[in-house]
Amino acid sequence: MEDILELRRWVDNKIEMDLIRECAPTLAGLKTANLFNYKFDDLTNMHKELARINELLNVKGVYVRILRKSMTRALLYVYRPVRLAKDLTNPLAVSLLKKEGYGDYIKKTSPRECSMIEICEKAIKFLTRRVNESECFPHEIGLFLGYPAVDVKGFIEQKGQNCKCCGFWKVYGDEESSKMKFEQYRKCIEVYKKVFLQGRSLCQLTVSA
Repeated sequence: MEDILELRRWVDNKIEMDLIRECAPTLAGLKTANLFNYKFDDLTNMHKELARINELLNVKGVYVRILRKSMTRALLYVYRPVRLAKDLTNPLAVSLLKKEGYGDYIKKTSPRECSMIEICEKAIKFLTRRVNESECFPHEIGLFLGYPAVDVKGFIEQKGQNCKCCGFWKVYGDEESSKMKFEQYRKCIEVYKKVFLQGRSLCQLTVSA
């Protein structure tokens, strides 16, 4: 019976179910961003769905945008701009991003000239270009997903090898803190899937920030 209920809920609200399953920590305000592939049948309808989702979530401080798309799939980036702006202006993150060509996009100017959110938007546009220019994800994408900058730095320097542990990302810095976050994220996903299938709406499950 539960399987039938889950299938019906998934069919009726596919994009919402995918958001719950793939992005619960971001919706809950525990994480800066998530990224996932969304399969669609009709491009026009998909854009309409994204517009509807953004109308629901933007007031809660969450945004959804397409980083890359094909005829049947879209790489969706779900993020909290305020948190992302803080992450991207971390000194170590700034250093890493400059090495990857983001210098002109993250350069801090006076508040009147460029707000933190505008810096964030410019950086995402450059990331989108890099994602579309390569089959593989650029390594700095971890900074856009809320991964600790020290772990992104370690991943780049170690070429993905020799990590202390691996969960939602590969850890090169604080292992214990990361393990606690991983467990928190797993629990969040489990709870969000359960209460969504019980009837709680996507909007109700998105924390304002």
